[in-house]
Amino acid sequence: MTQAISVLDRIAEEAAQGQWSYTEFLGKLLEEEMAARQERRLAIRQRMSRFPWVKTLDQFEFPFQPGLDEKKIRELATLRFVEKAEVVLFTGPPGVGKTHLAIALGLEAVRVGYTVYFITLSELAGQVPRDRTDPLWTERLRILSYPRLLIIDEVGYVPLDAVASYFIFSLVCRRYEKGAMIWTSNKGFAEWASVFAGDEVLTAAILDRLLHHGTVINIRGRSYRLRDKLHAGTVVTPPPSPPHPESKTPEAGDSEYAR
Repeated sequence: MTQAISVLDRIAEEAAQGQWSYTEFLGKLLEEEMAARQERRLAIRQRMSRFPWVKTLDQFEFPFQPGLDEKKIRELATLRFVEKAEVVLFTGPPGVGKTHLAIALGLEAVRVGYTVYFITLSELAGQVPRDRTDPLWTERLRILSYPRLLIIDEVGYVPLDAVASYFIFSLVCRRYEKGAMIWTSNKGFAEWASVFAGDEVLTAAILDRLLHHGTVINIRGRSYRLRDKLHAGTVVTPPPSPPHPESKTPEAGDSEYAR
């Protein structure tokens, strides 16, 4: 009852001024205590999710990315994709808000009680045992299969070797239709083979599972990191990005996304 003790004097004063009944007084104390406990639980779940920072949807400047469908993002924030164990893939150049949106959706999931885990692809690859027969291989797969929502960030910045690539394939297979995922990437799907050890067959198998029940959000806009410099006129405004073939939501078996 830590919170109740800390607010006892204030609540007692409010009770006296409002002439509350004893039941009303106790009820208000319990409300304060329960709210504080909920906040502590939320803070613990957020720390366990390993978000690098806190970014909410309300902080995302949709007008800065007019090509982004805000309605679609708000629909994803209902978390039906988590309940259905589906996949969301944010693609686009650096700085357009992919990680921000991934974290924002992750925070929404934490808020309603889902277990969430955030990790970059390079961090994940660094944790992969080098021997598939190592018990830690299976244990790591088990741990990463547990969260209701797994967020894998920054696909494309660091190429993986064959061992790490096979681990990612194994992880995707384990979570397929069982656990929701969010992926962010600065590369188009046709370039993903360069990330996964140049193995086109393995990459196609990974994408087949991700895109089967996947929603692709392709953000083609300006970098938030350059925004202030653009406003100050210290850098030249880059030309708008051309339409990208991955901006649609793929249908199952769509060969364009299986390349």
